Amino acid sequence: MSLVHPSDNRRRTVIDLFSGAGGMSYGFHAHPSFRIVAAVDCELGKPSSGQGRSGCNDTFRLNLNLAPMPVDLAHVEDADIAGARHDILGGLDLDVLSACPPCTGFSRANPNNHMDDDERNSLVTRTARWVRILAPRVLVMENARELLKGNFVHHFGELRRQLERMGYDVQATIHMLDRFGLPQRRERALVVATRLAVGAKSLEDLWQGYEIDPKAAHVRRCIGHLPPVSAGERHPEDPFHVSPGMNGETLARIHAIPADGGSWIDLQGHRDADRLMTPAMKRYVAAEDFGSHPDVYGRMAWDRPAVTIKRECAHVGNGRYSHPEQHRLCTLRELALLQGFPEHYRFGGGSLSNQYRHIGDAVPPLISHQLAHVVEWMFTGDKPELADCVLPGTSLHAEDIQPAPIQPRRI
Repeated sequence: MSLVHPSDNRRRTVIDLFSGAGGMSYGFHAHPSFRIVAAVDCELGKPSSGQGRSGCNDTFRLNLNLAPMPVDLAHVEDADIAGARHDILGGLDLDVLSACPPCTGFSRANPNNHMDDDERNSLVTRTARWVRILAPRVLVMENARELLKGNFVHHFGELRRQLERMGYDVQATIHMLDRFGLPQRRERALVVATRLAVGAKSLEDLWQGYEIDPKAAHVRRCIGHLPPVSAGERHPEDPFHVSPGMNGETLARIHAIPADGGSWIDLQGHRDADRLMTPAMKRYVAAEDFGSHPDVYGRMAWDRPAVTIKRECAHVGNGRYSHPEQHRLCTLRELALLQGFPEHYRFGGGSLSNQYRHIGDAVPPLISHQLAHVVEWMFTGDKPELADCVLPGTSLHAEDIQPAPIQPRRI
């Protein structure tokens, strides 16, 4: 293995590919050892909507004071990458490359992914070209679980093969992120690769011997303190504490769903069930086959983590995104907090639905900040105190971290 030793004389440089709303970058930005020198995102919304439509670069700029380059990374040639190295880094080395390609083509939430290998999945393998030319000391990647355990794992397999040929030590792991304090049941793949002498480390290495108080990952802890608002109302002290308005039919349906974890399944016994239940709901009841559909129009539960917040979280009919008690979709601010953004984070992008997408698409900053501490540990060889890895402004507090019970040894 070709080992690289770090330079300790400057803040470490970070380039973020597929930067989105800044979820990965912000975690490193909030760490004093790192400096984001460039970000790239073509702002693709739905594949049919065209480049530049999602507006996520505006959100990134508002919070990191850096405008991402609106470049489609599927069509970048080696000469373009080499030119970017010269223009962005000058004579500096690149310390960290973040590459988080779209997860839509891997995620099991998309039924087409059981058979069809989305062309965007090839962006995972294309990351090797950036690594070869930019030669980062560390590569980090976040994606859906299926990147490592799904029908199209050959994309990551090829990336891993190329990285190892270039002398990188690669660690690829799958985590439930509430384990690390995210108030959400979010299962994700995290990849760390390095040419540093210490080798690749993971969040499990950081948390070895520790766990969180389960209440720290509950919805109540995260959003229970926010003032009430009605559907369509924007709170005067926080422009992002706002949710879409609802038509009368949808509002009546939400009113009828029980508080604190109820779902449309509970409508079966309602006196107005025939009016409140959609034709699709009635078909599922008749077939006695609900699958994952009980989450549709569902309310979050106060004393559990939220469900996975997905890209299309801007409507109550797309998942369990309704407030536990108030009759509305969770506000932009509430979902942002549940996704691990700090309470002061701002959102741009022109439309409320786009802003919701920025949240669902993001790497949770609460997690990326911990990852930044893991990467700094790899540079210095000094393991950080776990309490110092907590991102200020989020629902996780240092006092939530506690020693894990020692498991008895089997004889």
